[in-house]
Amino acid sequence: MIRYALQCDKGHVFESWFQSSAAYDKQAKRSLVTCPICGSAKVEKAIMAPRVSAHSSDHPFIAPQPPAPIPEPAAPAQPAKAPVAMMSPPERELRQKLKEIRDHIVSNATYVGSRFPEEARKIHYGEIEHRSIYGEASLEEAKSLHEEGIEFHPLPILPDDQN
Repeated sequence: MIRYALQCDKGHVFESWFQSSAAYDKQAKRSLVTCPICGSAKVEKAIMAPRVSAHSSDHPFIAPQPPAPIPEPAAPAQPAKAPVAMMSPPERELRQKLKEIRDHIVSNATYVGSRFPEEARKIHYGEIEHRSIYGEASLEEAKSLHEEGIEFHPLPILPDDQN
């Protein structure tokens, strides 16, 4: 992940995280990166100093720096707009396939809720008969399952699922 300081054509400064610099370039080219204050899609990377972690006592040639003042956010001229995108036919088709995968799993697997890590281990180690299951796991639980070589996949969640 990479964090960029960004600035829109109206001078609003904000930050955003991206999977990679290529991901930022791709999203910016498609006008998917927008200012959260005014909604402008004319956004560029702002100058950003690298974060250096050093204490002046550890390095006698580095003078302690006062913290930078936090700029006051500019009042939006109009209410902030939510980011939106028009999907192309291939994107709509992919979205439909993801929905079909999720619907298939939900209707053909057993929901085990928060017991997912425990049940997945029992199945993996042959303690119980293999069956398809789905449920919830924390990030730490998922990492642990992965480290044990237990195969699992996140269920795709589409924005409509959240409404």
